[in-house]
Amino acid sequence: MAEIFYDKDADLSIIQGKKVAIVGYGSQGHAHAQNLRDSGVEVVIALKDGSKSAPKAQEDGFEVKSVADATEWADLIMILAPDQHQRGIYADSIKDRLTEGKTLAFAHGFNIRFGYIEAPEGVDVILVAPKAPGHTVRREYVAGRGIPDIIAVEVDASGSAWETAKSYAKAIGGTRAGVIKTTFTEETETDLFGEQAVLCGGMSHLVQYGFETLTEAGYQPEIAYFEVLHELKLIVDLMWEGGIAKQRWSISDTAEYGDYVSGPRVIDPHVKENMQAVLADIQSGAFAKRFIADQDNGAKEFLELREKEAGHPIEKTGKELRALFAWKQQDEGYTEGSAAR
Repeated sequence: MAEIFYDKDADLSIIQGKKVAIVGYGSQGHAHAQNLRDSGVEVVIALKDGSKSAPKAQEDGFEVKSVADATEWADLIMILAPDQHQRGIYADSIKDRLTEGKTLAFAHGFNIRFGYIEAPEGVDVILVAPKAPGHTVRREYVAGRGIPDIIAVEVDASGSAWETAKSYAKAIGGTRAGVIKTTFTEETETDLFGEQAVLCGGMSHLVQYGFETLTEAGYQPEIAYFEVLHELKLIVDLMWEGGIAKQRWSISDTAEYGDYVSGPRVIDPHVKENMQAVLADIQSGAFAKRFIADQDNGAKEFLELREKEAGHPIEKTGKELRALFAWKQQDEGYTEGSAAR
């Protein structure tokens, strides 16, 4: 059974007694910084010179420092920059300023797990990862609730790294909901697998194949869109509320029977074998090497794949349909053809 921590298990005064630098002011960065500040923690934002995020952070009332200056100033440095940029930021501005007694923190274990970042001796290395986008982490905190976090310690040089991790999680609202103890390896490998095999890769391509199957059979693309994409939210919400069992309890007998007899025809044992191959690539570091090598090459493959997927017919159908919905569902909050930031 997983070990779970709540408010009573964490001492907020630990993080309140530390100076915290948040590296990056994007989705997670703004949420961590604002929640920490509201919990009585002294926070600065660490950004590269000329960062477009600096004016926003300053508007929100934060002092902005260079990453190097912030590292020297802070007791705890939380790196919330994108995975592919972390090693460069670390090497250029953090590594030589990480003195004994400081804490290096992450919200995803990628760079530690695959060896792209190695902390010097005498430095605690911890992970505090809210399981939601930053805007949700902030919204739930303001509402007096919290988002579940997972925490881990890779290096406990001080002997109190776990207490620091729990205190940080409490300050951003995690212990209100529950904080699960894990390891950097478990967090990184399961997170990448979940994204690739189910949540993003699996779901996206399942929907695309469903859309193609219906439209190639002569059905209207608008009807196909509703049946394989639009209604997906209803099903996922039910699963989120009460698991697969509640979803099955909520749908019609016809749909439930179809789930049992047709689901295994689509998601057959070969799919599980393919998933196991994806997991093996994650565990071996092959995926990480491919991703980082491509990023170092100007993200050539990444951008080509993004452009190709954005051209799928379901995107055109969906954009036209959403503009017509009576409830005025809009394509807001992202740049057309780009990934969420």
